[in-house]
Amino acid sequence: MSAMFRSFSVFNYRVWFIGALVSNIGAWMQATAQNWVVLTQLTDNDAAAMGVTMALQFAPPVLLVSVTGWVADRFDRRKLIMCTQSALLALALSLGILILTGVMTLPLMYGFALALGVVTAFDNPARQTFVSDLVEKENASNAVALNAASFNTARLIGPAVAGVMIVVVGTGWVFLVNAVTFLAMLAALLIMRPHELVVHHRRGGPARLADGFRYVARRPDLVVTFSMVFLLGAFGMNFPIFASTMALEFGRGADGFGLLSSFVAIGSLAGALLAARRERARMRVVILGAGGFAVASTLSVLAPSYGAYAATLVLTGFCVVTTLTTANGYVQTTTDPALRGRVLALYMAILLGGTPVGAPIVGWVASEFGPRVAIGLAAVAAIVACGIGVAWTLSSGRVHRHESKRFRLTLDETRPLAVVSPEPEDFSDEVAGTTPIPLATGERVPRPGVHRPASHHP
Repeated sequence: MSAMFRSFSVFNYRVWFIGALVSNIGAWMQATAQNWVVLTQLTDNDAAAMGVTMALQFAPPVLLVSVTGWVADRFDRRKLIMCTQSALLALALSLGILILTGVMTLPLMYGFALALGVVTAFDNPARQTFVSDLVEKENASNAVALNAASFNTARLIGPAVAGVMIVVVGTGWVFLVNAVTFLAMLAALLIMRPHELVVHHRRGGPARLADGFRYVARRPDLVVTFSMVFLLGAFGMNFPIFASTMALEFGRGADGFGLLSSFVAIGSLAGALLAARRERARMRVVILGAGGFAVASTLSVLAPSYGAYAATLVLTGFCVVTTLTTANGYVQTTTDPALRGRVLALYMAILLGGTPVGAPIVGWVASEFGPRVAIGLAAVAAIVACGIGVAWTLSSGRVHRHESKRFRLTLDETRPLAVVSPEPEDFSDEVAGTTPIPLATGERVPRPGVHRPASHHP
């Protein structure tokens, strides 16, 4: 099997991938229908109302981050995902029925958005961390990238199908179809082989909730990564607002809106598959991706026609997924496994939690000044994110002048990313005798004089 698809050699991962693909298609269908309902059925093309809906849906991951991360580390992730997926199924079914019966209102939609956000706050860190439980550590980065490929393949299909369904049968049926797709994920979780999961040691207790925060605070590379992800999540990834308002500006309807989302997915899928080919996730790719996103957003601002704008979205999707998939893989492969759930919960809170901050602002800008100005704001945020990454790379001493060529610079990614010296009780490793000093490769350095047991599998 080629290096790009090496995680497919694992039965549990193959089953997960298929279930996640079907479920993600439904999720993208619902997201498209939900945004269109708010924009055209519950309001009169009010982008600000869409921004509020997105803010309510993405606020819970921030507010509940310490609890959701601890839950992902403490409990059986497979069973936890079964619970969250069942709850999401019930919410989708309820939304579909309310819209079909004509009783849906904007305040009621706000309530459902908040409920979806609460369930997703527990679902996301569990799903993100569970990917690492499906494969051995050396394939973790590949598994994360293929997971992103599944997500973006669904993004390619879901919005386009939703756009056609909205025109042909109405928005309510889209939610009902999404409810059915959750059965695929539940079935996949049921037929997995639990004894083949790569289970990491889990510690619990209320005193450990802050461990993820302290761990990240002592990793400057993670602080920089999270800062970049926050800026992109808050101001750059408001695609529903950008695509829907630009579709209306070009005189297109729901099918045109759905098609724009699929153009984003074309680039996103290419970015995810390319990430799957890489041996490991690197910070420089995250930084370059943020810079590319700034360029793509600038081109979107200048697009003179619907076709030209759609073409720029391919580059936009490629850059944003390259950035986020690499950042996710970097966090997973360089974090202490015992704290991975809490750190990933914080990562997802930063990524999704930026939306409550940025979406209302972007929605208001789009309503008051037009969608092109809102997209320009995203370009500025991406430039700032890229600048943060470049500044950290230069200040960390990783850039060196070539020994023989005056104008050639080299980037050293083999040196330790941070020397963490926590108190002994803070981050006790699951194996006595190791200190979690993160390296660029994600390895940990044994303490002098103490040997790692031969049976340990990180």
